[in-house]
Amino acid sequence: MINIKKLNKKFGKVEVLKDLDLAITKGGIFAILGPNGSGKTTLIKSILGMVIPDSGDILLNGKSVLKKWDYRNKITYLPQIANFPGNLTVIELIEMIKNLRNCATTENELIDLFGMRSFLDKKLVNLSGGTKQKVNLILTFMFDSELIILDEPTSGLDPVALIHLKKIFQTEKDKGKTILITTHIMSLVEEISDEIVFLLDGKIYFKGTVQALKTQTNQTNIEHAIAHLLTEENV
Repeated sequence: MINIKKLNKKFGKVEVLKDLDLAITKGGIFAILGPNGSGKTTLIKSILGMVIPDSGDILLNGKSVLKKWDYRNKITYLPQIANFPGNLTVIELIEMIKNLRNCATTENELIDLFGMRSFLDKKLVNLSGGTKQKVNLILTFMFDSELIILDEPTSGLDPVALIHLKKIFQTEKDKGKTILITTHIMSLVEEISDEIVFLLDGKIYFKGTVQALKTQTNQTNIEHAIAHLLTEENV
């Protein structure tokens, strides 16, 4: 579904992506991991068209998407920090986003799932961080997008909301959706991901299943396996 070829990006003199090659097949959950400064955010923003690479190409379903915009109608993106207009109510924000995209939505199911019915008329400025994240999730999953990109989607969620989110992951996966997720919660990665893509210094350092990573590093849990990768690179 996604093919990235020889992607390079510099910010000033800092090389953030270095001849990066990556292929993501259609369907499944792919965890994009790496330490701070590894290039995760730049890679995601390049796929979204928010960052223009210096060289290389990004193909979605076999077609280059660089410097194009219409392909983004097939993508849903959840940012790590939801900077909503504080003067809007929850329902006003939902309606605004619906009008912008102008396609079928399933927000009512999600509003009920996350227990947000009583918050619809409240202004966003008055909501807690966890409640804002539920709004963020409703805005993300109410669209039927073939590619879903999630940056730290569990931030601020209570245990019940997290259980609901995991069920949504499975439902979307069963529909054949492709989900890219960044997170620092390794237990979530181990539970839901089909493959890990581990970035280090702007390059793909590992791509494969959690079990393959454990086998390669001779470790029994994912935290130690990733720590081993980092230690190995710095030896």
